[in-house]
Amino acid sequence: MDAAAASRPAVVIDNGTGYTKMGFAGNVEPCFIIPTVVAVNESFTNQSRSSMKGSNWLAQHSAGVMADLDFFIGDEATARSRSSNTYNLSYPIRHGQVENWDAMERFWQQCIFNYLRCDPEDHYFLLTESPLTPPESREYTGEIMFETFNVPGLYIAVQPVLALAAGYTTSKCEMTGVVVDVGDGATHVVPVADGYVIGSSIKSIPISGKDVTLFIQQLMRERGEHVPPEDSFDVARKVKEMYCYTSSDIVKEYNKHDREPSKYIKQWRGIKPKTGAPYSCDIGYERFLGPEIFFNPEIYSSDFSTPLPAIIDKCIQSSPIDTRRALYKNIVLSGASTMFKDFHRRLQRDLKKIVDARVLASDTRLGGELKSQPVEVNVVSHPIQRFAVWFGGSVLASTPEFYAACHTKAEYEEYGASICRTNPVFKGMY
Repeated sequence: MDAAAASRPAVVIDNGTGYTKMGFAGNVEPCFIIPTVVAVNESFTNQSRSSMKGSNWLAQHSAGVMADLDFFIGDEATARSRSSNTYNLSYPIRHGQVENWDAMERFWQQCIFNYLRCDPEDHYFLLTESPLTPPESREYTGEIMFETFNVPGLYIAVQPVLALAAGYTTSKCEMTGVVVDVGDGATHVVPVADGYVIGSSIKSIPISGKDVTLFIQQLMRERGEHVPPEDSFDVARKVKEMYCYTSSDIVKEYNKHDREPSKYIKQWRGIKPKTGAPYSCDIGYERFLGPEIFFNPEIYSSDFSTPLPAIIDKCIQSSPIDTRRALYKNIVLSGASTMFKDFHRRLQRDLKKIVDARVLASDTRLGGELKSQPVEVNVVSHPIQRFAVWFGGSVLASTPEFYAACHTKAEYEEYGASICRTNPVFKGMY
């Protein structure tokens, strides 16, 4: 183990489909939360391609070098692509999986050198992955980290396990529970028993934070709000983040809005990107209809109609019978799309209804001789759930067990990238 690197805090990077959270172990919050997007200057890439045809190796080489240097990530990337046509946006992660490894490598490069401003050779790294990631993907990650950045040690953690390890439920780290991870690009319901993911019971649903944004965008467009088309997705995203909440009853909410529009309808003011002229629009029903797609998906899509509470119930029912009570008792929310006001209350209420109905049905079937014990349903909410995965990583990477569990550069050189396929669960912690 590299003693010098072990004496410095580990780097914790949680790459999500929508946002990347990065910082150092031991901190309570990430240093940066930026969109997972890369803007590459196409003019250099094209120049490099065109000079391939000629034999001017110097021009070809310098174009290649410039293409390697001239790119931006996060908010800077979106700003560049808006102001200049030479930059092309690329989203390296889709639905929780890395799809573009070149862009991902560039993204990590900027994270390490421009944002965190650290030397990767001096720090151990903890990266995160979605629970359904194939092992090949872990090998690619290991290869990039050890070969390109020369890191002394690497640990790739499963996101839901980290969300549980964030341990904001009790003073001791409770490692059995269901993690409901609603990110920008994927929603997973993952049961974890004693720190191990019950892989066969993972459920994922095709509705995530981005769908809430698209639904709000559609509702505003259909109502005829005058939002410039090139700005409409961004406006919908900001409306979602600033004004949306979960209602307990849609009909009541409609009535409230209709009775006192001045109290519930908000105004959005913006500036048209092309002309600089100001515009404004109303934000009405979409405030509660956006998050409602998790509880009544049919209002958004005819392809998928199972509500999130029913999916969580299916997930727990398909888990081993001796874990079920503990799973119902510790349902942990993770991801920014679970931050809507009252989201956890609605989830707990709807799930309790499903569970109580099942208990009642089984009691009736038994003819009342045996009374079932009521099942405790508890959905845990906490202000930190927006970056619960990152925070869990920060907690774990500051324990001595972390350094022992990491794959080291020496092991990588001896055995190759296949060592990254398995990452041991820290048994010492539980």
